[in-house]
Amino acid sequence: MLAADFFEDLDTVAACARTVRLPGALHHGIEPAGLVDTLQQLANGEPLEGLVLGSGFERQPDLVDRLATQFPLAGNGGATIQRIKHPETLAADCAALGIPHPAMRRTTPPDPENWLAKIAGAAGGAHVQSAANFGKRGSYYQQRLIGTPISALFIGDGQRAHVVGFSRQWQSPAPGAPYRYGGAVRLTRFSRRAAALFGKWLDDLTARTGLIGLCSADFIRTRDGYILLEINPRPGATLDIFDDPVAPLFEAHLHACRGQPFALPRQSGSAASMIAYADRELISLPAFEWPVWTADHQTAGSKLAAGDPICSIFGAGETAAAARLNLNRNARTMRERLCR
Repeated sequence: MLAADFFEDLDTVAACARTVRLPGALHHGIEPAGLVDTLQQLANGEPLEGLVLGSGFERQPDLVDRLATQFPLAGNGGATIQRIKHPETLAADCAALGIPHPAMRRTTPPDPENWLAKIAGAAGGAHVQSAANFGKRGSYYQQRLIGTPISALFIGDGQRAHVVGFSRQWQSPAPGAPYRYGGAVRLTRFSRRAAALFGKWLDDLTARTGLIGLCSADFIRTRDGYILLEINPRPGATLDIFDDPVAPLFEAHLHACRGQPFALPRQSGSAASMIAYADRELISLPAFEWPVWTADHQTAGSKLAAGDPICSIFGAGETAAAARLNLNRNARTMRERLCR
């Protein structure tokens, strides 16, 4: 396996034959100039089995299509990404299919306290703000809804959505980023009626848009019922808590993108994950032995700005509540180690 990202984490380097750093930066996005050269350097003249893109490309569907002319793309093309991540188009598709979706608008709402401002194609939640104090270029406004967030991980085959499972996510608020992604826990119990409803909605959207490979859908349960917030047309942050060594999700993703049969994982119990962010600037990350319940390890000596990710933390348990409890315990242990 080969990998290109912003960090070249220790465990990524250990797991891959070769790694390179992407041009650009976490807080500013991927820099298109030089990206093809960087990936060709990574390939080192060898044919790639498939190019799997993570977050950061939804705002640049033209770049995805450009990469697809140079490498065998294992994922959704630019046209599908554009359709799914364009606010007006997704809203129109949802309306045509009878899928509840929040109201959206481009102009500043008269009651901004009841609206959120988002940047089309952005990911991770850090771009989401109250409409009362936001107005960046490329932003749009979505009705603020109160309820319980639920996410569905699924694999599209171009016609149907094969649901892997459901999770509950939470935020990790930070100054200037009140909706920053915090973590997620895999649910061991979920309403069969709601699961069937989600499956129908995602089947319809997949057939209409041609979604392939690993994707996720974010919903919210309000007092009026479930509402679809958005679709992420790529592997996302919850992949690790649903993975199965017997039926690896990455393998299923590649097979689905090739139009081949694939197996869905079988889970027992629950798992949870979260991102540990630096709450202050770290001039030099201390060296220590990373616990087995962590991943995405930054290199010792790395300089981190406040808000940069330090690592991912995991917890497991028989139920979602137990997994979350163990995750929180591990997070406290991690904070204590960093503060020594």
